[in-house]
Amino acid sequence: MLASEFINRYEAYCPKELSMTGDVCGLQIGTLNKEVKRVLVALDIREQTVAEAIEKDVDLILVKHAPIFRPIKDLVVDRPQNQIYIDLIKHDIAVYVSHTNIDIVDDGLNDWFCNLLEITDTDYLSETAPGHGIGRIGKIVPQTFGDFAGKVKETFGLDSLRLVTYSDVDLEQMIEKVAICGGSGQSFYKEALAQGAQLYITGDIYYHTAQDMLSEGLLALDPGHHIEVLFVEKLVEKFQDWKVEESWEVEFLASQVSTNPFKHI
Repeated sequence: MLASEFINRYEAYCPKELSMTGDVCGLQIGTLNKEVKRVLVALDIREQTVAEAIEKDVDLILVKHAPIFRPIKDLVVDRPQNQIYIDLIKHDIAVYVSHTNIDIVDDGLNDWFCNLLEITDTDYLSETAPGHGIGRIGKIVPQTFGDFAGKVKETFGLDSLRLVTYSDVDLEQMIEKVAICGGSGQSFYKEALAQGAQLYITGDIYYHTAQDMLSEGLLALDPGHHIEVLFVEKLVEKFQDWKVEESWEVEFLASQVSTNPFKHI
């Protein structure tokens, strides 16, 4: 199967045009004009991802976070970041990026988060185009902030969970309206407030932003950026269904290496 055939099917489901303005999306390394037998799905491309792809004789990586996210000034081999690009090119491994479009699309990452956390009656957190939006806001069965925080920690298998609150008293506050945005979505917290959210879940919340949230009456949970690894499992599941529907002769692989740079003790 041509790589372009697979990507055409993917873009019919998750168009590049849904991406946020200025986002990196689409083919970033290599060519789609080639046969593919193995496609690897990964959250990030780091040196361990590249080693995995080479070992498994992968032809194409579909990744959420673009490996080229800053301007390249040179391709000098002794720079570790450059070695990632050089190895991908040397081994003819194409890289296709699906970033904010998979966050925005219906039946995409933010909807999968809602399904896992049993957030229902959802709407878009922030509209990005008519009929489309980033993040989700919806209802949960009324429960305390502490109980729901425990559910989030367990659901994502976290070794810790940052709670945005000044007081343990808040752990007893009843919550029933929740907003969520995968990745670094702190800039959308005012939209969460405007739609009546009592709690906002997103990663990489800054210190002063957390204080601002609390001043405006919004509790938050920061499970980290890496919960987006759900992207890998859910897309491989979807691609396996497409493989049967389309009679494709291609193997879809979920990356098994960890690219989460944080551990807690």
